[in-house]
Amino acid sequence: MYYNPYGYQYQYPNYANVPVYNYERHSAYCPYSKKNEQINGFASFRSSNGNGTILLTDYGPGPFVININEASKQNNTFRTALWTGTHLQVTLMSLNVGEDIGLEMHSDVDQFLRIEQGQGIVRMGNSPENLNFERRVFDDSAIMIPAGTWHNLINTGNVPLKLYSIYAPPNHPFATVHVTKEDAIAAEEVHG
Repeated sequence: MYYNPYGYQYQYPNYANVPVYNYERHSAYCPYSKKNEQINGFASFRSSNGNGTILLTDYGPGPFVININEASKQNNTFRTALWTGTHLQVTLMSLNVGEDIGLEMHSDVDQFLRIEQGQGIVRMGNSPENLNFERRVFDDSAIMIPAGTWHNLINTGNVPLKLYSIYAPPNHPFATVHVTKEDAIAAEEVHG
């Protein structure tokens, strides 16, 4: 494989499911954010702290690119907003062993979850008493939760469950950080 500075590679059309590898690592890129210039003097960066870690903060609503796998695995908070726009929000989550998100329902928000590390069980249904959809989930699982669906995700593994969530439209205030599940419950009580 060769270096491609444009970040995309042509894939022969008869091999639709063959992985395409780009060996250049991109942790994060945000050309329009003044925050990034203040962090390290450059408009784009690979790691913002100089030690291989990504500064986990809300980079919305400007254009932004990040290695979501690395950011998800690095996150140790229950919930951190990574990007909040007008119509979409990306949050990182980490569930401790045995912890769950908590049974919830978003009446006007579709949600997408992607597991980056660990394993668990997702339950969904049309009422809290009727969670008739249950699936085991693990690394690389994608979970789609339609608006109005009751749902919960439980970490059943022996390592933290690392994931990211996409809400459309946004579900949390800009720059939300809930260090623990208790912090998230308290914040939701305040915001209704």
